[in-house]
Amino acid sequence: MIYIDKRPFSLFAFICLLHVNSTFSLMPFEDTSLPWNKRVDDFVSRLTLDEVIKQSVALYQHSTPTIDRLGVKSYRWISECLRGYSGHNATAFPQALGLSATFSTALIYNVSEAISKEVRAFYNDDIHHAKYGRHGLSCFDPVVNIARHPLWGRIQETYGEDPYLSGQLSRQYVYGLQGDHPRYLRTNAGCKHFDVHSGPENIPVPRFSFNAKVSERDMRMTYLPQFKACVQAGSYNVMCSYNRINGIPSCAHRGLLTDVLRNEWGFQGFVISDSGAIKNIVTEHKYNSTPEDAAVSAVNAGCNMELRRGTPYYYAIGQAVLDGKLSEDVVRENLKPIMYTRFRLGEFDPPKMNPYSEITMSEVLSREHQQLAVMAALKTFVLLKNLNGMLPVKKSLERLAIVGPMADMALFGDYYPKPDKRFVSTPLEGLKKLANETRHASGCDDASCGSYNGTQVKDSVVGSQLVIVCLGTGRLLEAEGKDRSSLDLPGSQLQLLQDAAYYSGDAPLVLLLFNAGPLDVTWAKESSEVDAIVACFFPAQATGQALYDMVTASSPHAIPAGRLPVTWPAQLHQVPPITNYDMDGHTYRYYHGDPLYPFGYGLSYSQFQYTSLTVKPSHIAPGQNISVTVSVVNKGPLDADEVVQIYMAWTNASVPVPKLQLCGFQRQLLKVNVTATFTFVVTSEQMAVWISNAEGFQVELGAMILYAGGQQPYQRTTVHSNVLKTSFLIKK
Repeated sequence: MIYIDKRPFSLFAFICLLHVNSTFSLMPFEDTSLPWNKRVDDFVSRLTLDEVIKQSVALYQHSTPTIDRLGVKSYRWISECLRGYSGHNATAFPQALGLSATFSTALIYNVSEAISKEVRAFYNDDIHHAKYGRHGLSCFDPVVNIARHPLWGRIQETYGEDPYLSGQLSRQYVYGLQGDHPRYLRTNAGCKHFDVHSGPENIPVPRFSFNAKVSERDMRMTYLPQFKACVQAGSYNVMCSYNRINGIPSCAHRGLLTDVLRNEWGFQGFVISDSGAIKNIVTEHKYNSTPEDAAVSAVNAGCNMELRRGTPYYYAIGQAVLDGKLSEDVVRENLKPIMYTRFRLGEFDPPKMNPYSEITMSEVLSREHQQLAVMAALKTFVLLKNLNGMLPVKKSLERLAIVGPMADMALFGDYYPKPDKRFVSTPLEGLKKLANETRHASGCDDASCGSYNGTQVKDSVVGSQLVIVCLGTGRLLEAEGKDRSSLDLPGSQLQLLQDAAYYSGDAPLVLLLFNAGPLDVTWAKESSEVDAIVACFFPAQATGQALYDMVTASSPHAIPAGRLPVTWPAQLHQVPPITNYDMDGHTYRYYHGDPLYPFGYGLSYSQFQYTSLTVKPSHIAPGQNISVTVSVVNKGPLDADEVVQIYMAWTNASVPVPKLQLCGFQRQLLKVNVTATFTFVVTSEQMAVWISNAEGFQVELGAMILYAGGQQPYQRTTVHSNVLKTSFLIKK
């Protein structure tokens, strides 16, 4: 007999007990006391090769297969979280380009955090009801491509044309999505589309076969910096793009996906292809001739996962292993960053260990998030013109006219959530509160304004005390897969505006623009009949409420302080063709001539004066940072936000460099007659220029110029404040 706790056990019973205990013992990947990497290694080692391959694919409308013998449930990878949980009944925040116009890192973080909580709430609700694979936690956002050309259809998804601004905003977006827990992610972020990808979508050639030809200097100084910032913020995935870069498909580009992304930047996450991009390696780029070879090229380059509609090309990996084109060890290693992400999201730990598991559906469309949507929309608005301080509207009106195709439209951009209609307000619904009587006429069937009814517009406008004209584009005219062919207002929209101005008599006229890519509104800018112009982007669910608050200055935060995140050219001939990826002539950093409205431009209802600018130390050696201090006073008449912008210029560069480079910004509420002091650090990394492949980035000797103000220096179209200038010297 065997004695356990002084009680007799038969040998048979003891063997049975051992068997039961071993049955319920944890496998190493389930052991929460082990390091993450050991758990991932153990998990992947237990999979068959076929299971490894199928876990390396994200299929639309499908989740990953379950692995019942390991107790692993299905998982849904495809989640778009650009400005809300896309396609779901969730809070809809303004489109990304509008969010970038806020020039507010704090707002970006708050929006991202709110989105993350709602995404996690949907997932947790599924788990609570034992439903797996319906909602995921992996966000394929933010989009950090440079908005290089005004006609590109996806400008709305980006943070604008400046690498520094895009990098700083994407950094905060990653922080907000992923949370600050030391062990778990609330959701995981993904930087896309890597890289050298900013049009064309479909005009004049398709994005799926386009070859972006770019110099190494432009690559390093324009196309890569914001991705580096996004990755260094801790993003868990990166999405490779559709296009070729100098002849090599992005998703088969080892130089980018391994040499730069992993070896230079230390990226530890997974790379996923854009949808169908692996297939395009064969069908569009003709880089490989078979699915097997395309899969081999992508895996060897560093692409961990294929995103696909239809049969994945990664299903050919098994044959590639049999043919000796890939080793099984490489294929297994390829899966590990993917599974590491799922582990960090908490999927393989008891829910009680993860505080994010406690997030409930009460977060979705919560009152707090609705209020944040209003605040976000308010901060996106850019006041482009305001003759004689016409705005804000200072009294209630007897009769108001609101006209134009965008007046009574829900104004969402691409990848939008579908919130409860109770929380959605159009410009008409919000602004009609300004008057006892409101007349409305769209004048057009839709944003294209191919059919125009001028009589409607005239009848609405005549006799009104204020005329508000709502024009723009919307998803109908600019979106993913849909470039514009012109900067002009669509169809008869300009005629509508001119008719409204003519029939308005002495009544003031406000033009509200709902678009992403720049529009040629030269007539409106120069006409004395148009009193105010506001760039509104796509403000989403809170459009009407936010517009009412803005035009009435209902609070200090409602006063416009947004800044344009992209240059608005005066004419299309001012910018090179969309297929030209040489930065010369593109964006404010390399622009030629005077734009209609410059990057960083935006007016306020108040006036600001910059009073002092200092740099310490004034002499530095290469590799040192500087501290920049600037003071600004709000001269009134209203408490309002100001966006302080710091620009840098090189005077002695040995290679082509930007004319100007944004190197610091901050948005802050300033009270009337109060002076505020702002301090920025400009790093040696920001001062460096790409010399050559052999020498890399170098900080060159010589003088550097710094500018501080609420705008760029030396602009013909200016805000009503000054720009200060100073310099510092880099020497041995």
